[in-house]
Amino acid sequence: MSGSLWDLGTKPPSISIVNQGCESPDVPIKGLTSEMKLAVPWGHIAAKLWGSQQGPPVLCLHGWLDNANSFDRLIPLLPKDFHYVAMDFGGHGLSSHYSPGLPYYQQNFVIEVQRVVAALKWNRFSIMGHSFGGIVGGMYSCTFPEMVDKLILLDTLPCALDYKESENLLTYKRRMIEHMLQIEASQKPQRVLSPEEMLQGFLKNNSHVGEECARLLLQRGTTQVATGLVLSRDRRISLPEHSIDFVSRDLLVHFIRKLQAHVLLIKAMQGFYNVRRENDADKEALNLVKDILKSVLKEWFQYTEVPGNHYVHMNQPQRVAGIIGSFLKSGTLNQL
Repeated sequence: MSGSLWDLGTKPPSISIVNQGCESPDVPIKGLTSEMKLAVPWGHIAAKLWGSQQGPPVLCLHGWLDNANSFDRLIPLLPKDFHYVAMDFGGHGLSSHYSPGLPYYQQNFVIEVQRVVAALKWNRFSIMGHSFGGIVGGMYSCTFPEMVDKLILLDTLPCALDYKESENLLTYKRRMIEHMLQIEASQKPQRVLSPEEMLQGFLKNNSHVGEECARLLLQRGTTQVATGLVLSRDRRISLPEHSIDFVSRDLLVHFIRKLQAHVLLIKAMQGFYNVRRENDADKEALNLVKDILKSVLKEWFQYTEVPGNHYVHMNQPQRVAGIIGSFLKSGTLNQL
């Protein structure tokens, strides 16, 4: 699709609202008001909308290889007087895949956020991000600090700290390039699975996701074909560390000082501590980032831990909903 979206400030972007008042027949979604498609140069960005568009806006950003359904069980438990928009990143969910040759780098997703925000004509809003979505939301909040009022981080950090990763960074970049070129050159068709095979494979590869939540993510993350289901995400997307922009400690401090947002970090006690799972027992990076946030933001930073794993916002949304709701409604925060 030829894009209309940018030319910012000259030609207004194309936004289509579909399925007004929609409810999924398979998994009912309380309070969902509509689905949105936003035209971009490579196709469209898809999003789900909850609540009145007159309410304070909250942009919800999902994790790596997830999609907007990541927030289906949480948003109905949050304050009703806010306007929630959960977008699918490019190559994920119902959003278009990037054009051939264009890689999936973290900065591209930050640009996607700005595209959505500009199209919706938001001047100031809050961000709620899970996992990789929190890293994208954090980088956006540091890059466009005047735009973000509150930043909610669900088992994630605002930036990926270059902590013991320096020697790996070029390897990550090389593997990302090699993977993308290999997939683009491959003529291998998408693997078609039955719904049950797809579900069991997903659960095997995503141990932190319960069956009900897996069905939710697959509902938006698969495409029906004649003989079964195929994953709809772009196969060029490789491991998250291959696309993340790691930053040094000094850069992290510099970025955090740019923030004009109140920050809530909710850490799942059985969640992930490192983007590379083989280092997941090492909590030093989390503690260092937490100390920097506390030192720089002072009373603007709130940290809390909850029982649960990396998908606690889906598996047990009631454990985080009250904390998030109070944060969204609060003025000046008191440090925990």
